[in-house]
Amino acid sequence: MSRSGDSGQPDWAQYFGFQAPYDDQAAAIESALQAGQSRGFLAMEGPCGTGKTMAALTAGATLIREGDYERLLVVTPVKQQRRQFVEDLRRLNAGLADPLDGLALVGKRDLCPYGREDVFPPDASVQDRCEDLRENTAGLVESDGQSDDRPVGQAAVSPRLDDIWWDPQVASDLTKAARTGGIGQQAVAGALSTAGGESPYRRTQPTAPDEIGGDDPPLYCPFEADWFARNKGSPIGFEAGDENVLTAEEYLPNAVERGTCPHRAMGVLVEAADVVIGNYNHLFDPGSRPLIEGILDERTFVVVDEAHRLEGRVRDLLSDRLGRQTIVQARNDCYQLLSQARQSADHKREVRARLGDHDIPLAVIDRARDFFDDLLGWLDDRIAEFLDAEVGRDWRTDESVFPEGNLEVPLRDPEEPEPDELTRWAEQAGYDGDFWRQLDTVGLAVEETLEALDISRAPVVAAAGMIMRRWWERDHATTFREIELEHAAQDDQRIDGWRDTYTAGLTLFDCLPAQPLARTFDDVGGGVLMSATLEPLDVFTRVAGLDALADGDDGREEHDEGRPVLTRSYGLTFPPENRASWIVDATPFTARNRGDPATMDPLGGEWNATRDEYAHVLRSIARNPGNVLIAMPNYREATWAGAYLDEVVEKAILVDESSSEEATESLKAEFFAGEGKVLVTSTRGTLTEGVDYDGAKLQAAAVVGVPLVNIGSPRVRAVQRAYGDVFGDEQAFEYALTIPAIRRARQAIGRVIRGTDEVGVRALVGARYTPDARHSVYGYLSPAEREEFVQMSPEFLADQIDRFWTER
Repeated sequence: MSRSGDSGQPDWAQYFGFQAPYDDQAAAIESALQAGQSRGFLAMEGPCGTGKTMAALTAGATLIREGDYERLLVVTPVKQQRRQFVEDLRRLNAGLADPLDGLALVGKRDLCPYGREDVFPPDASVQDRCEDLRENTAGLVESDGQSDDRPVGQAAVSPRLDDIWWDPQVASDLTKAARTGGIGQQAVAGALSTAGGESPYRRTQPTAPDEIGGDDPPLYCPFEADWFARNKGSPIGFEAGDENVLTAEEYLPNAVERGTCPHRAMGVLVEAADVVIGNYNHLFDPGSRPLIEGILDERTFVVVDEAHRLEGRVRDLLSDRLGRQTIVQARNDCYQLLSQARQSADHKREVRARLGDHDIPLAVIDRARDFFDDLLGWLDDRIAEFLDAEVGRDWRTDESVFPEGNLEVPLRDPEEPEPDELTRWAEQAGYDGDFWRQLDTVGLAVEETLEALDISRAPVVAAAGMIMRRWWERDHATTFREIELEHAAQDDQRIDGWRDTYTAGLTLFDCLPAQPLARTFDDVGGGVLMSATLEPLDVFTRVAGLDALADGDDGREEHDEGRPVLTRSYGLTFPPENRASWIVDATPFTARNRGDPATMDPLGGEWNATRDEYAHVLRSIARNPGNVLIAMPNYREATWAGAYLDEVVEKAILVDESSSEEATESLKAEFFAGEGKVLVTSTRGTLTEGVDYDGAKLQAAAVVGVPLVNIGSPRVRAVQRAYGDVFGDEQAFEYALTIPAIRRARQAIGRVIRGTDEVGVRALVGARYTPDARHSVYGYLSPAEREEFVQMSPEFLADQIDRFWTER
């Protein structure tokens, strides 16, 4: 441990935000520093109470102030955790004479003043409308000359500028024209206000003055114009935030009041900040990454929080879906442009001239229209063929035969990485690789031409073309192609046949995120990946791409030197006498053993022996005092368990189901209110992780069975095959399915003990959690859990629960 001067304190102690660290917290800080100073990575498991957030911030602050790095980037998928990082950074800064400049990121839709106040046209998304206004504004302020005047004053935070292609004075004139007291071509509709800040502009988007916009002046964004007038600077500095940490609560109203685009101001602040706090999208989503692209280099130290979610989240971010309706719109975009060209010879010349700027002949647009039209026909035929085989031909006249839930239509054998049916169809239809690879360029040409001719304000053909290009180019071993039918029954609208029940789309599913993750991590100087449930760490470092960095095998020829990868695992620091931890050795709760819950009366009836055994266990768990969380393998089993417990337990029984976020929040609020209740849910649901059951909100949690995903799903089988190719067939099921399931179970039981004074019961129910069982998952628990959890038979559970609470 490094020491600072004669004080005997470690160098990092001056940045630590509390009086003294826990032992494990100090060890975690030292390990993070070791990883950072060696340009490596630390994979760390630390349960609630380890102090991971402050440990990561302390290490990051030390690395920055000692000159190892210029900045710290934190990403976490949980809003509550982002708030915790902000709170802890402010606490850390409170003890520093020279605080770190911190910034918390939010999405563009949360920052656009017009979008927030719902004053955009209803037929355009905030993203699309914002981009249109930005392009219009850029065109208006473009200048042939060079200028660095700052008509609206020096910005509080200014970027380094090498080439100024815009005219700040024109930009300033545009802001003046949009002010509520200015003279414009639109009626003043009052000032636009949002988030408690009143802007200097009227509520509607202004049209450029004739002297700037010409004969056909476009709409523009005065907030964007102000950003140009400030030479792309921010009028807000970090001092506007509590303890120099800016969140949207500060920079949104401040930017609005000063008339500057809040999203642009946030982008300026990103490059000036010492600590940037965002979500996974900012780092791992190619569409969101441009916001932080300028800070992704060897001078940045990264902290990835809730890293047990990394594989699944990044897999989703790297996957694409092209909905049937988007294909229809893409075809119609092409058709609109072709119709315009056919109106007259002059129109044809105008369209051809616009397309000529992209080197795209009109005949190629015609062929793209044919492709999207043919693709729709192929898609509908393939879905009909699938439904005939899946539910029988009666679906054409009787929609009641459709199964609820989403359906997958695989376009290749999931276990054979060969070209898919769509690709083969396209080749036979004459749509070869050269055609697919130009669809994104063709789409862009169509969109820009439509917009230039003011024919369509919301084209989609460019985005559709981009996905089609990826469909052709991405390999078949790590990417799985299928048709996805999302269950979305139309209650008030009849479309036709299956389309009344399902929304169809082509899905390009990323099976193996390890290599993209390795490339992302190799872009930065080092980092920490941490969670309460990362064990087994040797598996995590493989599937998260860290081992590829250690081996110098991240897929880039120029990087052949390995980077250090450290692993650390810590146990619960709270008093062990405050918790009872049991593995209940009941018959494995598998589909084969338990039978179909739909055929078994929850009040008794025709139960088999396995379900009868679990009824006894559920009853014992539910009778714990206070709030009890019971996590079943899926929602169908949760429904069965809830119906049974409602008859045999003198507590309110709440049953979760797959539902909207609003319904889930309402259920959670009901669970927390009043006297103790039992909440029954799926271990794979949203209530078993990321929810803070602190204080007296939860006294017991039980996980019933191993919450594996549907292993018969084509998508899951494709993932397993991809993992087998890279990590070995013998590890494929373990890495792809078993370990993620155990992490979900561990997350669920981890909801109980969240603080030093909290008391509760944790139970893993099922023989597979025992060390000697067939297909045992005991080895996937953490070392601390394997030491602490006590194995017992179901018949002793009720007495042990009573004894634990009696002896409190």
